[in-house]
Amino acid sequence: MEQQPNPQLNIEISEEIAEGSYANLAIITHSHAEFVVDFVNVMPGTPKSKVKSRIILTPMHAKRFMKAMAENVERYEAANGTIHDLEQVEIPMHYGGPTPLA
Repeated sequence: MEQQPNPQLNIEISEEIAEGSYANLAIITHSHAEFVVDFVNVMPGTPKSKVKSRIILTPMHAKRFMKAMAENVERYEAANGTIHDLEQVEIPMHYGGPTPLA
């Protein structure tokens, strides 16, 4: 029997995207068909912040992402020690995010 070679996925990234965007808040909403994750950079003392990036995922991919994040946090903590979350996070009162629709 002839073995099929594993196809490789060629992923490219532009310089602009490779620079990344800093975010210290993620706001997650969902409908029955999708999860919407808005990444925000909230600066202390600033009354208004903007969404830096929005990612839309299917429920299946949202669950895969959640598992991948949990595995990566576990590996990080194994190498670097426990991550302590000392802050009380409050959701912005006037968030103009997506309204879940069918």
